[in-house]
Amino acid sequence: MASNGISILVGTTKGAFLISGGKDRSGWTVKGPFCMGWPINHVIGDPKTGTLWAGGGSDMHGAGVWRSDDGGESWTVAKLSKGTMDEWAANDPEFAKMIGWSDAPLPFADEFTSVWSLEYAHGTLYAGTKPAALLASKDGGKSWEKVQGLSDHPSSDSWNPGAAGLVLHSIVSDPGNPAKLWTGISAAGVFATEDGGATWERRNRLSNAETCVHHDHPAAPRHGETGHCVHNMMRAPGAKDLLYQQNHHGVWRSADGGRSWDDITQGLPSTFGFPIRVHPRDPDTVWTLPLNGDMLGRFPPDAAAAVWRTRDGGLSWQAMRRGLPQEGCFFTVLRQAMSGDNRDPAGVYFGTNSGSVFASLDEGENWQEVARHLPTILGVEVVDRG
Repeated sequence: MASNGISILVGTTKGAFLISGGKDRSGWTVKGPFCMGWPINHVIGDPKTGTLWAGGGSDMHGAGVWRSDDGGESWTVAKLSKGTMDEWAANDPEFAKMIGWSDAPLPFADEFTSVWSLEYAHGTLYAGTKPAALLASKDGGKSWEKVQGLSDHPSSDSWNPGAAGLVLHSIVSDPGNPAKLWTGISAAGVFATEDGGATWERRNRLSNAETCVHHDHPAAPRHGETGHCVHNMMRAPGAKDLLYQQNHHGVWRSADGGRSWDDITQGLPSTFGFPIRVHPRDPDTVWTLPLNGDMLGRFPPDAAAAVWRTRDGGLSWQAMRRGLPQEGCFFTVLRQAMSGDNRDPAGVYFGTNSGSVFASLDEGENWQEVARHLPTILGVEVVDRG
């Protein structure tokens, strides 16, 4: 990672990559892959210390969180659960020697197969897993414990997996209150704690349940609640408990920390998409990237890419297309593959399953491709040390 300037942290199916752009967000260079080629779902960094963490794994590798203290030059892994490779190594000394395998017990054995999401807040590193659980580390990712209050939620035996499995993919913290945390689970919905994780409340209620139009899709709103298949969620800065989410059937806004949700999808070309991004200073400016539908290929409507932006909290939307492919565009942008920086004007970045990273340095007005031909991109985050 560059000692100053912008670094785009990219998780892919074949390891983590770092894309550096310097103080002026230009001259982009790509380094990687890191993390021994593991599938990496999410990479985050602490701009104060430069520490990086990468969460990932698979049925083959097991789950783990990688850490770098030197800007990505070297990485070590805290292995959390076992995979098929561990079973092979346990029965094949030569293979065990080849991969440097250790027979030390793993803290979570076979409880989950991968880490899907990371969040660092108030000195605690959090990790969301597949199947859904929330982990916490007080020592920067070296040791972990399960946040048992969420796993023990009374509804947990009814949580249903989405198409990608039962994953905890969104971890949202409150910068002013370490006891408050929100999580998004597909397909169980939004959960919130205000006592540091001891107890959790399920928060999926529609604000306008009496006027909600019924849809046949199983992920659509019904029974007075939003669809439980939330795809990505983010808290707005400078506004008390203002949340936005893109779920399987629309874009939603909550002004009360998820206790009730308003549908703000009207004006977008489809209800389906994965990521959501909120402006670093303006709580009414939000970006999302609609796809044509979950059963129609999951690519941009009319095969023409656009990031859609609202400046008024979802009352109206505008398509931002300049610099994005407008013909024959069939890529998908996954739930954790959009992020932004804190500059003025704010930068917005997203990665595609076709291996491209696009950047806008003017809040979506213009776009440029800053990397291409990477493996399938699963997550994008930004660290600004400028």
